[in-house]
Amino acid sequence: MRTNPSTPPPADSRGSRAALVFALAAQRLSIWFEHGQWPTEGQGATLAADWLARTGRSLSLGERRHLSALSDRLARSMAASLSREAGLFAVHEMMEALDPNYESELARSVMAECERLLDEEAGT
Repeated sequence: MRTNPSTPPPADSRGSRAALVFALAAQRLSIWFEHGQWPTEGQGATLAADWLARTGRSLSLGERRHLSALSDRLARSMAASLSREAGLFAVHEMMEALDPNYESELARSVMAECERLLDEEAGT
């Protein structure tokens, strides 16, 4: 069965969930490196709802909180290993990579880590 290429995959698909973790991690890192603060899990869940709403999709609050927690874990891990300058570069690359036409090796590796986190959670 073919789907319309302009129709996004369901919000609960693995790819959508990984993309959401990626986008939330980018946002968290941006806030950390620019303002020295970490968004709360609830703020992350709200950002997730906003991101999903742009494409007419939604997830339960529990699922959004879960993905927010995964993004927090990833972002904190990345921040612990990056200088501020390197962190700002990583944030820039990740934010640019939210455009599917932007190619970035860094973004590909972070997306692979998002997928790994989801697989780890699922026990696969």
